[in-house]
Amino acid sequence: MRAARWHGREDIRVEDVPEPELRPGHVAIDIAWCGICGSDLHEYLEGPIFIPPAGHPHPVSGECAPLTMGHEFSGTVAALGDGVTDLTVGESVVVEPYVIADDVDTGPGQSYQLSKDMNFIGLGGHGGGLSEKVVVARRWVHPVGDIPLDQAALIEPLAVGYHAYVRSGAGAGDVALIGGAGPIGLLLAAVLTAEGLTVVVTEVSAARKAKALETGVAAHVLDPTEGSVGDRVRELTGGRGADVAFECSSVDAVLDTLLDGVRPTGVVVNVSIWGHKPAVDLQKLVLKEIDLRGTIAYAGDHPATIELVRSGKVDLAPFITARIDLGDLVEQGFETLVHRNDTQVKILVHP
Repeated sequence: MRAARWHGREDIRVEDVPEPELRPGHVAIDIAWCGICGSDLHEYLEGPIFIPPAGHPHPVSGECAPLTMGHEFSGTVAALGDGVTDLTVGESVVVEPYVIADDVDTGPGQSYQLSKDMNFIGLGGHGGGLSEKVVVARRWVHPVGDIPLDQAALIEPLAVGYHAYVRSGAGAGDVALIGGAGPIGLLLAAVLTAEGLTVVVTEVSAARKAKALETGVAAHVLDPTEGSVGDRVRELTGGRGADVAFECSSVDAVLDTLLDGVRPTGVVVNVSIWGHKPAVDLQKLVLKEIDLRGTIAYAGDHPATIELVRSGKVDLAPFITARIDLGDLVEQGFETLVHRNDTQVKILVHP
């Protein structure tokens, strides 16, 4: 089967690899669509980050580069391993793409995303969505009902946004400032708007500013090149500032802007994966007693995230801006998002 494999920085190759073998307690899935994530771009430009380097196998998967990529994917159940009785062949599903030790408790309320040696399918081994087929443990498979499979490929990044929202402690009636209107920022904005928050986005890309407004996920979109974002947010909030802010760009200046834009004792949630150590004015954090929080992926958030889509509170269709074949992954996918990112929001890949 075809699979896109990471060999090194700016070296991703579509190669023929053996199909994965079905095992007891596992599910074989025919991939329908896979999104290109910002984390994938970081691996392409700056990796290895999550990808275990050649010669250094991941302690859970036992794999190292070259590895198959892709963790934002949807598909249909192709076969069920022994012991799997609660799914049906042909059912539409998404995958919570974790590489986590078998003895980690992934039950309700468990923070398994913080377990030792956590990694992701499509980064740390166990195959990936940028291929024709994947085999995953049953515990990571989520049925999506009648959600179209192209839209379902966005459930994974939407779950990232949902988990960040939960981590923030914010609620209906709060004002949220989002730094960066890439796919994660826009999908997070969709979650926050659905949950009753007023969303303000700061972004420089004309296409992404337009997408935030046309989809209705942001009440206000500010361009940091046109004046102080912090001053404008205070104007919008009667001098108070945003209650909560979310960093979704991995840009130093954006994090500084959020520290400026939140109110005293406000919360800033860092959603980004950083490929470098940022230089940040922490004096703003100290003098305003800001609570800076990290968030990684999700834990038990997929059912609620899927329900947001199935109920119609979040419409994922407008965020899909291109669909490409796996063979065009590098030039029409990665290179476009690196060098022409103002032309696309979310590119989906069909294997």
